[in-house]
Amino acid sequence: MRSPTRPAARAFRSALVLAVTAGLAVAVPTAQAAPSEASAASPVTTTAADAAGPGEDSPAQKPYMGWSSWSLQTTSYPGVNPDGNYSYLTEANVNKQTDALATKLKKYGYEYINIDAGWWRGWDWTPEFDAYGRQQADKARFPSGMKAVADRIHGKGLKAGIYLPVGLEKEGYGGGKLPIWNTDNCTTGDIVYSDLRTTNGWDSSYRIDFSKPCAQKYVDSQAQLLAGWGYDFLKLDGVGPGSFKSGDNYDNRADVAAWQKAIKSTGRPIHLEISWSLDIGYAKDWKATSNGWRVDTDVECYCNTLVSWENSVEDRWRDTPGWTRYAGPGGWNDLDSINVGSAAMSGLTRAERQSYMTLWAIAKSPLFSGDDLTQLDDYGLSLMTNRDVLKIDQQPGKPAKPVTSVGDEQVWASENPDGSYTVALFNQGDSASPVTADWSALGFTGQASVRDVWNSENLGRYKDGITQALPAHGSRLFTVTPQGPALKTTAYEAESPDNVLTGSASVADCAECSGTKKVGNLYLGGTLQFTDVVVKQAGRYLIDVAYTSGDPRSIGVSANGKAPVMTAFPSTGGWGAADTISVPVTLKAGSNTVTFDSGTGYSPDIDKIDVPLR
Repeated sequence: MRSPTRPAARAFRSALVLAVTAGLAVAVPTAQAAPSEASAASPVTTTAADAAGPGEDSPAQKPYMGWSSWSLQTTSYPGVNPDGNYSYLTEANVNKQTDALATKLKKYGYEYINIDAGWWRGWDWTPEFDAYGRQQADKARFPSGMKAVADRIHGKGLKAGIYLPVGLEKEGYGGGKLPIWNTDNCTTGDIVYSDLRTTNGWDSSYRIDFSKPCAQKYVDSQAQLLAGWGYDFLKLDGVGPGSFKSGDNYDNRADVAAWQKAIKSTGRPIHLEISWSLDIGYAKDWKATSNGWRVDTDVECYCNTLVSWENSVEDRWRDTPGWTRYAGPGGWNDLDSINVGSAAMSGLTRAERQSYMTLWAIAKSPLFSGDDLTQLDDYGLSLMTNRDVLKIDQQPGKPAKPVTSVGDEQVWASENPDGSYTVALFNQGDSASPVTADWSALGFTGQASVRDVWNSENLGRYKDGITQALPAHGSRLFTVTPQGPALKTTAYEAESPDNVLTGSASVADCAECSGTKKVGNLYLGGTLQFTDVVVKQAGRYLIDVAYTSGDPRSIGVSANGKAPVMTAFPSTGGWGAADTISVPVTLKAGSNTVTFDSGTGYSPDIDKIDVPLR
């Protein structure tokens, strides 16, 4: 679900609040009533073969692939939500998408059918709960119940996903008197704070107090219910720190850890995905306790298409790089749904649709469509089923990250296990422009063989790099195999006493940095000048700049007293996390100065520069 700063999201959140504050009738059975679906009277049991351990059979060894209902629930595209906001979510529509995915996409690796928010809420968003304070299916939306839906999905050879908000929903509190399933004397009043403080991105739940022994029991009961219904995936939403909330009330790390523990106790390998726009400062916690985490707000535009380029698709190029280091088997950076399947519904140009799919693949994001799979056009289907592109997303290795960023031109790359490189060229500008990938930014020189991935075409050998003319918001995707030697460089440390620091700039400790030092406090005019950068030949050089930055920042870069060029530096994932990006400078033969100038803003900290030898 999306940022509360967007208009439709505000309306959605308001609906949640209204349901609580206006005293809407809630279908909560008496404490003695039995659940309406599969019995929760005894724990779920599975065989040893069913239970996933930490090995290759555990969830999220690769980014997951599938479909999610949320994009269609949010759009005002004609005819999609005929009965009001979010009315698309019905058993009949889930069945249609299940059949379409099984027919069109299953053979390419798409396997999850994920049911998003609202499965327990009526058309007016009134929720239904069982006798134990747990969400149960709205009978109008899902007349057969959630177990039957999962069974049908499994019958197609697919996996079933479901959604819950974090915390104890206010409407499921039941005056604090509802019993917790499978306990002797725990009630909903025993699991939350006595002041009923709220939590999650919409303040729609009471915060669970995990210092109380009954609290874990409630999460266990939810997990047992979902496992008993046969679900393979849970999206836990509104999680903080993040979801545009901060502070103790919105710290849901204990909730996520409780869910991890509860899922393990079921014996069922349920993929745990947390959402949305998580705080990167807690990335290690998310990695330790979940299988994936959203790195940004919702990709949907909440308009008359599914997405729009300006609304949030383009934000991913800025917000993803800092998360790169945290992705790997067991947990992945989730960029949200890929809504590229239909020209009419996507709201994007062909170039934008390809760039969208390209970034998701090279970032090794989960690939789950939010499209109406019954309405895919030929071009959209070709984007979603290109086996070479899907292989980039699914094969072992680290996600790609920016290696050069000059104005609107970006080059992202990652090294593959076989020694080749995945290289993507992006033009973020609103008009056509050439974009160049220099081999020196990849760490080698000379020749390389180049394969056009989207077109499955070998382009031959290119010396020093490749330049392509790209349309507005366009991209190209290559596999580059080096034929030349590794690049040799000379390193210059930022903290060297030979350098000149002005303004606020100062030397600081940095455990990940070369020499365990860096130059920081580069803000409001602070500068760092490397005073004796020596090259034998005059010309344009791509220097590797090692730096740290907790968020995306810019800094002016210049050589020999010329006017600085403001250059974007992506987040490295934290102020103690070091990474590199290549920056062009023009040097003369002999000794040069290279200056980093914060100008009127706040800039990254600089560790060192590596200058190519010629």
